[in-house]
Amino acid sequence: MKTSDKQPAAQQPYKSWKELPHVPVSYPQLGSIGATGEWRTFKPEINAEACNKCGMCYLYCPDGVISYKEGTLPEIDYMFCKGCGICASICPKKAIEMVKEKE
Repeated sequence: MKTSDKQPAAQQPYKSWKELPHVPVSYPQLGSIGATGEWRTFKPEINAEACNKCGMCYLYCPDGVISYKEGTLPEIDYMFCKGCGICASICPKKAIEMVKEKE
């Protein structure tokens, strides 16, 4: 085997998924008629007592409206949350409930 045929060892730049950068499907921004949070019928509410602060909701939010720092309760930016419910369905502790918006 030639020296040039050797492949470099695969580098593991991250020790765990918690170190991965957050890359949502889209980024929160005003729509053509205003804040996108005005579109939703249901909104997610986090039960602080049930939440184990794992960050799964943050990882799976397609709009990047959930902010999370390890060991703290996730925060939801309701101005841009569209109420898709992915965070509630992915939560391993079922600590997020989708509640009907008040008019």
